[in-house]
Amino acid sequence: MSLPGRAPAGSAAAESSAAESSAAESSAAESSAADAAAAGRASEALAIPVEPPGDPATFPALVEEIRRLSRERDAVILAHSYERPEIQDVADHVGDSLMLSRVAATAPQSTIVFCGVSFMAETAKILSPSKRVLLPDLAAGCSLADSITVDQLRAWKAEHPGAVVVSYVNTTAAVKAESDYCCTSSNARSVIEAIPADRRILFLPDMFLGMWLERVTGRKLTIWLGECHVHAGIRASDVERWHREEPGAELLIHPECGCTSQIIDAAAEDAAFGGKPAHILSTEGMVSFAERSKAPAFLVATEIGILHRLELKAPGKRFVPVNREAVCQYMKLITLPKLRDSLRDGVHEIDVPPEVAARARLALERMLAIG
Repeated sequence: MSLPGRAPAGSAAAESSAAESSAAESSAAESSAADAAAAGRASEALAIPVEPPGDPATFPALVEEIRRLSRERDAVILAHSYERPEIQDVADHVGDSLMLSRVAATAPQSTIVFCGVSFMAETAKILSPSKRVLLPDLAAGCSLADSITVDQLRAWKAEHPGAVVVSYVNTTAAVKAESDYCCTSSNARSVIEAIPADRRILFLPDMFLGMWLERVTGRKLTIWLGECHVHAGIRASDVERWHREEPGAELLIHPECGCTSQIIDAAAEDAAFGGKPAHILSTEGMVSFAERSKAPAFLVATEIGILHRLELKAPGKRFVPVNREAVCQYMKLITLPKLRDSLRDGVHEIDVPPEVAARARLALERMLAIG
């Protein structure tokens, strides 16, 4: 594994010889800069006020108006599984990035209203360039997507000529346009395994997903130092505490979590886990697993918006967040009134320059073809 600025303890990079001390010092400086940048992005996100949902008594009328407007505007409403419960309930389709990308690419409606964050709406526009794509709040960004700019990616590619660039879907359209493949947490492993073994891979921007991919594929990746502030905030101590209190529960962990590797090892070695493995899953994978499993209770390590969908899809089972503060402020910017206004007034339309979209579309189509 090669990280631009950081190597986890025990890795080959961490065991560098004294002859590499100068490079190590430079790496440490880059790591400090990356940590500072990540802290800044997290602080910015956490400073966003999460609006209250409003008076639930008004929801039925708002939902009725939204559905009427959706029919009149020939619109389809897509919502990510981290959105507010009332947004998920009014949407035509709810799912993870891969599932929603597929819907966006094939939806017959002329307008797509994306209840998610900006990179998701951009992806929908790239895959359906002839459709109008609306995002109910333009401030709905992503700290992970913000962790790499297109100029940074171009410079990184120049340092590794001939490498294959695999970008997580949580990236801007411009970054996707500089990539060979996109992937989601649902199909990242398949994407990596589809690339010839003799090719170097630059993986960006989520370092924890990249480290997990190294573990499950056996491939050595060069990994960008990005992270999702929500998943990075879920600690191994959160999981271990809940496992002591809920010893019979199945453990579901998103691969963006910073504690993923620690928990996999602990689950294999620690009697406190009762010999049960940690299930590393995308959000859609969590839903499918919960539906199939006979377990009555689950510990969930991801953004807490998924709990609503889990409870709907697996009624009678209990879902416990390992960190109740794992809230994406950007996702929660979308509210029923904003969704209604976007549909009614056609506001906050997303556009992607055609030349950028054409190049990004190739990486996304490769992602969709791999499955």
